[in-house]
Amino acid sequence: MNRFLVPQFIEVEDKIFGPVTVRQFIICTIGGLLIFMSYKLSDFSLFLFELFIIAGLTIVMAFVKVNGKNFHFFLLDFLDFVFKTKKISIWKKEENVSKKTEIKPVKSKKEEYKFYPKRLPVSRLTELSLIVDTGGVYTGESGLAELKEKDINFSPNL
Repeated sequence: MNRFLVPQFIEVEDKIFGPVTVRQFIICTIGGLLIFMSYKLSDFSLFLFELFIIAGLTIVMAFVKVNGKNFHFFLLDFLDFVFKTKKISIWKKEENVSKKTEIKPVKSKKEEYKFYPKRLPVSRLTELSLIVDTGGVYTGESGLAELKEKDINFSPNL
């Protein structure tokens, strides 16, 4: 049988050097190029203004996380929320006709049938939920009867 290596930690970004990841390095490089272009194309007072704006945005985009998501993904989600049309969804509870239904004929001139879903008795449903909640420790009333029949030491007050 062939053995395959399954990749692990796929959500962890690869680090280039130290704590800096590839994404952070690319964002910082683009920010550095924009700062260099503003230095060459504008006078010194305008350059200082652009420097603070570009450096601030670069640092925020590269290193800040909001709720465990990178800032640029957070910003995209925020813009999507602000500019997308708002819909109000209202939930109406309707009974769906499923495969587990009984067909009961209704006496009328037309041959009509009403569908009634099969339902478990409330006591049986409660018993089944208790069995599931206890992880099978509680075996239910039918399970207790089987234990009594097998002459196993039975103590209902456990």
